[in-house]
Amino acid sequence: MVETIQSVVSPRTTASIADRADVGAARTAQILPAGATQSSDFASVLARAAQGAVDTLKTSEATAISGVQGKSSVQQVAEQVMAAEQTLQTAIVIRDKVVAAYLELSRMQI
Repeated sequence: MVETIQSVVSPRTTASIADRADVGAARTAQILPAGATQSSDFASVLARAAQGAVDTLKTSEATAISGVQGKSSVQQVAEQVMAAEQTLQTAIVIRDKVVAAYLELSRMQI
């Protein structure tokens, strides 16, 4: 599952939608890891957000596996599964918004 998401995250994909949306500075600050420099282009913000989603899903998957092996508590597994679910729902909403914006642009008369 994680490999499928990683294949979607590419500079070419994010660059093609870079001119179709804008992100507020507050959201950008939430996405950036501590000590990172802030870039203002949409493609880099989207790429960091997508990479953060992939990292969250990888962590959740690893915690679920360690829970099956008895190395993690049920609470830790439940928290990570809920985080993965929230991340996946957010990614789906963003995808739907991008598709809707693209369809709206394609209907515009030139």
